[in-house]
Amino acid sequence: MQTLKLPLALMVLRPLVYFYGINLVLLGAFRLAYWYLYHERASAATQLSHYLLSGVRADFIMLGYGALLVLLVLPIFLLAHAQQAWQRFSVWLLTLFSFFMLFMELATPAFIAQYDTRPNRLFFEYLAYPAEVFATLWHGFRGWLILSIVASIALGWGLFRVSQYQLRQPSHTASRWQIALILPLALAVALIGVRSTWSHRPANPAFFATTADPLINSLHLSSGYTLLYALYNLKHESQANRGYSQLSDADIFAVVKTEPYLKNYQFSHPKLPTLHYQPASIQRDKPLNIVIILEESLGATFVPSLGGKTVNGQSLTPNLEQLKQHGWWFEQLYATGIRSVRGIEAVVAGFLPTRARSTVKLTHSQRDFFTLASLLRQQHYHTEFLYGGEAHFDNMASFFSGNGFASIVDQRAFTEPKFEGSWGVSDEDLLDRLHQQLMQRDDTEQPYFVLAFSSSNHEPFEYPADAITPVEQPVHSLNNAVRYADHALGKFFAQAMASDYWHNTLFLVVADHDTRVYGDDLIPVSKFHIPGVILGADLSPKTIPHIASQIDLLPTLISLAGLSGFIPAVGQDLSAAQPPANRAMMQFGDYFGWLEHQQLTVLGADQQEFRYQYDPISKQLTPLAMPLIETQEQRIRAFAALPSVLYQQRLYRLPEPNISQELTH
Repeated sequence: MQTLKLPLALMVLRPLVYFYGINLVLLGAFRLAYWYLYHERASAATQLSHYLLSGVRADFIMLGYGALLVLLVLPIFLLAHAQQAWQRFSVWLLTLFSFFMLFMELATPAFIAQYDTRPNRLFFEYLAYPAEVFATLWHGFRGWLILSIVASIALGWGLFRVSQYQLRQPSHTASRWQIALILPLALAVALIGVRSTWSHRPANPAFFATTADPLINSLHLSSGYTLLYALYNLKHESQANRGYSQLSDADIFAVVKTEPYLKNYQFSHPKLPTLHYQPASIQRDKPLNIVIILEESLGATFVPSLGGKTVNGQSLTPNLEQLKQHGWWFEQLYATGIRSVRGIEAVVAGFLPTRARSTVKLTHSQRDFFTLASLLRQQHYHTEFLYGGEAHFDNMASFFSGNGFASIVDQRAFTEPKFEGSWGVSDEDLLDRLHQQLMQRDDTEQPYFVLAFSSSNHEPFEYPADAITPVEQPVHSLNNAVRYADHALGKFFAQAMASDYWHNTLFLVVADHDTRVYGDDLIPVSKFHIPGVILGADLSPKTIPHIASQIDLLPTLISLAGLSGFIPAVGQDLSAAQPPANRAMMQFGDYFGWLEHQQLTVLGADQQEFRYQYDPISKQLTPLAMPLIETQEQRIRAFAALPSVLYQQRLYRLPEPNISQELTH
């Protein structure tokens, strides 16, 4: 290499020249590679020239932050007469910054394959569970994992050589007045790059969301930027969904309470604005056991009668489909999100989704946050969480133990499981344990509530080899794991229906979410479609054809169990004698979706609004030109902002015991 011929003052800033030059070239090369990998979607959404120029603009944001790290400390080194020390400091710091950015690009393809977007908060959330993550990567992305490790070593070596070359170059010292002239210019370049706009607000990821395909929008950026932006947003989590609405808190509560299925309830608690008394639709002589079986990643994708697939002419979920003959079957039930913890907060707490992490993980919801368990514990139920994996995963143990679950049974309690994989014991082990628990508790007077959470249908898709005949090769595939999860479910219900406890137990079987969510829509609605069925006791078979949300399950379940009481949940009791709301809400990244009567409204965090017609048969979205009427828009924005207000002000809870009215039968 030859020394760059630059003016003396610029020679002092030589580390920044290398930093910008090398990274703009390499980040651009990665972006071109993504264009090739996702060419069909990318070319349908944007033009290559716009994609690349927009990418350069986004890269200047990230590189500007790196430049500011070293430029802002330059005056300190000048005062200490240590320009050469500043150059060495800059070389090493910018080399590490470059390695971080480029390493994140190497990690991106595997992340996109799983989540259909660049790395976001999920990337660092999963770093807390290295064993599970490594097992998933090794079994599901082994080739890319090895390639990434090799490429990372090569990248680190290359950046080290470049840094050594810079440090071997002749050192240059400029006068203070020369530095005083060039430093403001360098700072201006970095700051203009970071802001990327003359508007009063600097650019953010939403600024580059110029297409209807979330993946392509994210590819305009760099993965280092999307990850750091997710970290930055953690401080705004308590107000994450306030960006969807400019209504005051009082107006949000007022609008939500006018919802047709809520307006006849009494909201009489002065400090808990959504707390209301819900009367049961069925009167019972004694309380029923309540069992929720939360199925991992078992979306409608795998259920033929819900538009799902078959493999080699075989249904993957024949046992699940059989259950519709024994209970209430949901034809258009939608998950609120794409993570297990999102499904947990919707099903177990009836809580609306937000852009923030699930309340299962947030600080202010670890105690005194409303759940079905906290409600039932007031009525002397024994409440339990049953899981085949490690309950600390995703902070579940902390959330459950602090919010009404008296007992937590996880992988450590299974002393001789039939099968144990990366994510814990098999679904058969889990459901066998559930059957035993129900048999034992059938002899007691105390009613029993249990949440049983499966895990076999999770990468790397491990299950007992002799349990099923694989529907395809290789054996450890998603479709085979679904078939095994369904097999375990069928085996359990064959035992349950022949047991005495069947007649005094109400079961809910529902998916937490679908498997990998992808698509070129802001909200890929079809990937939020999940199966759900309520059965047991004296429930007669019934099909529910209208649109429903996971948040509707909790109020419906307690009503069918014959339990009346005060709850803060705003889902609909689908067993009540009132017209169905026929709506569902779903969160996908920064976008909030509201599906009502097959029309989808999508809200962006910066007050954007998009409308589509959804065809559940073709699963296609068609843009609608007609805007919402003002009252309807206010209604949707109020529901979108509500969970952040409830969480931030700690309003989603039951009253203090000394002033609460106990649940009545």
